[in-house]
Amino acid sequence: MATLLLLRHGRTTANADGGLAGRQPVELDDTGRAQAAAVGERLRALPLATVVTSPLIRCRQTLELALPQVAPVVEEGLIECGYGTWEGQPLKKLAKEPLWPVVQQHPSAAVFPEGEAMAAMAARAVAAVRTWDARVTAEHGPEAVWLACSHGDVIKAIVADALGVHLDLFQRIVADPASVTAIRYTPLRPFLVRLNDTGGDLAALVRRASRRADSDAAVGGGAGAAG
Repeated sequence: MATLLLLRHGRTTANADGGLAGRQPVELDDTGRAQAAAVGERLRALPLATVVTSPLIRCRQTLELALPQVAPVVEEGLIECGYGTWEGQPLKKLAKEPLWPVVQQHPSAAVFPEGEAMAAMAARAVAAVRTWDARVTAEHGPEAVWLACSHGDVIKAIVADALGVHLDLFQRIVADPASVTAIRYTPLRPFLVRLNDTGGDLAALVRRASRRADSDAAVGGGAGAAG
C-alpha cells in the first residue's frame, strides 16, 4: 500500500499563548511560518502523489509555505476536533473543568459541551485517511507517497488506530507542530514508520516504500526486524 505522511500544522498564535484554538481561524505565528518553510525543504524531494488538508487556515497556510507549488485537496474529515464552548479558552482555565481529567484519562467518553465527541473525531479522521490511502494506492500504485495536513489530536487518534491501541491511550502519543508521522496501511495491518519526526531524512521513506518485499512477509515482525 501507499505511504501516508501526516503533517501537523506549524505553531499558531494560540499554541504560543496557551489557548485552545479548536476550529477558530487562528493563523501561524512567526515560529510556525519558519517551521512550515523548514519542513517544506524536507518534503520537496518527495514525489507526493496527493496532498490533502484540513480546511482550517493554519493547515492551509502551512502547506502554502511548505509546498507552494501544490494545490491541496480539502478534506473535511481532517478538521480539528469540535471543542464547542471550550474553543478560545486558556488551557490553564480548562484544566480546572470536571471534563478535563476525562479528556486526559478516558477520552473515548469525552463529549465537549456543544461540541464533538472525541470518539467521533477519531472515527471520521481514521475513515478519511484510510479512504484516501486506498484511493491513492489504486490510482498511483503501492509505492506512492501522499500527505495529509491536520491537527495534533486528529493525528494522535490516527496513530492510535494504526498501532491498534484504544483511544484512551492516545494522550501518550506526541505530535509536535510541523512534525511528520508516516504510516503504511497493508492488507493485514498498518505499520507506524515514523512518529513526530521534526528533522529526519524523509527521502528514506521513498526508499522504504519502494522495497519489493512486503513487511508482512517477515516472520515475527515488521520492516527491518532483526533475527
